[in-house]
Amino acid sequence: ILDTETTGISVEAGHKIIELAAVEILDRRITGNDYQTYLNPKQNIDPEAIDIHGITNDFVANKPEFKEVMPEFINFIQDAELLIHNAPFDTAFINHEFSLAGYDKKLEDLCEITDTLLMARELHPGQRNSLDALCSRYNVDESNREMHGALSDAKLLGQVYLLMTG
Repeated sequence: ILDTETTGISVEAGHKIIELAAVEILDRRITGNDYQTYLNPKQNIDPEAIDIHGITNDFVANKPEFKEVMPEFINFIQDAELLIHNAPFDTAFINHEFSLAGYDKKLEDLCEITDTLLMARELHPGQRNSLDALCSRYNVDESNREMHGALSDAKLLGQVYLLMTG
């Protein structure tokens, strides 16, 4: 399960990743083997984005840049099936970061990508299928979630996915 938090909502406007996280599931079990890093985007975070995830410019100021963690990230996700809620959003951001780092592959070259939002829309047509709506529908406890965070959202999505596909 993969999720990102970003400086804003548009990769076309030059927004970048500031948190990247993945949660491993093997044999329908969340293993506890997680990947998480915060990143310095070398640009300001939109105030509207800070309102969503709570990650500030000061917090990321001393974090590594994407290109510094890229080998470790690729090692974690390579040859996996990535489950991503609204996959085009996160995939576009990761592919943009790959490009900025001079890496000539795309995420879809490294992994199989499954969009859990599309799965949810097939299972629940005409209903809200946001992560919040799915947590409510499948009785996944999100009471500890005050803000959006890549790792916490990936963990919630992992629980929802297992219930959706159980």
